[in-house]
Amino acid sequence: MVRFAPSPTGDMYIESLRVALFNFIVAKQKHEQFIVRIEDGDKEKNIEGKDEEILLILEKFALPHDQRSNQSENLHIHQTLAIKLLEEEKAFVCTCSPQDAKQTENNYYNGHCSKGLNTDLSKLKNDNTPFVIRLHKPKNVIVTDDSIKGTITTPPNEVDDFIILDAQNKPTYNFACACDDMLSGIDYVIRQEGYLANTAKQTHIKNLLGYQNKTKYAHIPTVIDDVYSIKWLFEQGFLPDAILNYLIQLDNQTPLKIFTLPDALEWFDLENISKDPVKFDLEKLRLINKEHLRAMDDKKLSKLFGFADTDIGKLAKVYLGEASTINELQTKIEAIFSPKNFDTEGGEEMRIIADIITDAPMFSTFDAFEEFLIQKSGLTQEALSQPLRYLLTNTNSGPKLSDIYIYIKSYILEVAS
Repeated sequence: MVRFAPSPTGDMYIESLRVALFNFIVAKQKHEQFIVRIEDGDKEKNIEGKDEEILLILEKFALPHDQRSNQSENLHIHQTLAIKLLEEEKAFVCTCSPQDAKQTENNYYNGHCSKGLNTDLSKLKNDNTPFVIRLHKPKNVIVTDDSIKGTITTPPNEVDDFIILDAQNKPTYNFACACDDMLSGIDYVIRQEGYLANTAKQTHIKNLLGYQNKTKYAHIPTVIDDVYSIKWLFEQGFLPDAILNYLIQLDNQTPLKIFTLPDALEWFDLENISKDPVKFDLEKLRLINKEHLRAMDDKKLSKLFGFADTDIGKLAKVYLGEASTINELQTKIEAIFSPKNFDTEGGEEMRIIADIITDAPMFSTFDAFEEFLIQKSGLTQEALSQPLRYLLTNTNSGPKLSDIYIYIKSYILEVAS
């Protein structure tokens, strides 16, 4: 089983989405459920509504979850397991102040309370004596099997007597995370490289709790320049399919350059991704987004701009030479259908042309349309060119008018106004 475990403490960013994506793909390839666990244990940092926002984002990327849970729901279980370890003398009560607890050279706990001198919890509570519960440090080497980094060996002296239950009787992140993975039967943890430092501690917790199942890990290398939230990318007009395409392709050997998630499910191999940090490149995403827009069904594309017309979808694709996002295409389409300013240079010619168009028949080709305007207006082709372009597109440059006209001819009266 795999899981994606986001915290509802802020916006989702590229690196987090990449982890969710890889977990989803592996779950589907293994024919297992995709579990989402909202790690909301730190109530003070949680932002209301962020948990639902995370789930909505996953749905937009077609990454639906099969199971959803909140870490806070298991608080009582976490506390019970901590007491169990205490009773089995695998953990101990520590009354040291935070200042007194870390006095060693490497800032590890100094071991002052590790002999179990203050184990009467009732008395400590009655006396209002602050205390935490710490886990005894390991005695043996901890070995981690990582799909990306290989076998990782952690000497016991690199793990101290860390806290599993804090002074407010709340489980620490590592303890809650390890317990929840056990409860859900998670045997493959795919997460960001930044969590690697936690792995030995979480393995130690599982070992002391008697967890027999082996857990494999995959620590995804860091995404450099991960400064764009998913919400911001949506606001800029990037397509979910294009974002997923880019994240899967990011420093990874893929058989296709442009593909969708169903394609990737057939050939994606987590062990083939880059073992080094990868750089997020917005320009590369723009290029991929352009190709996904180009491949989109014309009518479906037109709906992004308020139409349901294949011609408008095809019109939008004419502009893909200079646009790469939905927003940029929408600017082009809106300019064509917005009112034109006749009080500008060339405005007199524009008005003449607009009046002629009002009474003109429908022409199937641009050449016939242009010839008719030349005859009726008395303008030369050169004199007609710029006023006509501005009248039809609201700009002074862009694709050939012949490429545009074929898709707007049925809207010509609305456009030329």
